[in-house]
Amino acid sequence: MMLPPPTPTLISAKMSSSKIRILGIDPGTGILGFGVIDSAADGKATLVDGGVIRTPANQLLDGRLIEIYRHLASVISKTRPTVMAIEKLFFAQNVTTAMSVSHARGVAMLSGKLAGLEIAEYTPLQIKQALTGYGRADKKQMQEMVRVILGLKEVPTPDDCADALACAITHAMTTRS
Repeated sequence: MMLPPPTPTLISAKMSSSKIRILGIDPGTGILGFGVIDSAADGKATLVDGGVIRTPANQLLDGRLIEIYRHLASVISKTRPTVMAIEKLFFAQNVTTAMSVSHARGVAMLSGKLAGLEIAEYTPLQIKQALTGYGRADKKQMQEMVRVILGLKEVPTPDDCADALACAITHAMTTRS
């Protein structure tokens, strides 16, 4: 089955030259987090969209990957980011999980590339340091920083969405001049 790529003309909508729209991705096969922010030249970041893509645990991997692709293509088409920031994988123990998540990560990156997005990758350590200044920050600290930086009333849920937003914020902070 051929999968149509997202329409590149939708992605090329002009944004203000003082803003960049960033799609953050927290890769996963069962749950893939995404978060879209606008980052202004003055350092202010604002939430555009965020959520998760869930695939059924009993579905075969190829079907799950197609579902991830289709949903991400829709998010990209709807929000029109110019760059994708994606978390690099770090696994110390479960090779089976690492392989499955690697597939989802590859599909996410392919979705971005087919839409003409620049791809930036960040390790969990880089993300923690960018948001908190501390590489061993816990999940709650990270989620609170996402809430504060984006000026939200509540921490974004589920965790996968907050993690994706953290990745997008990291890119915004890293590329600021």
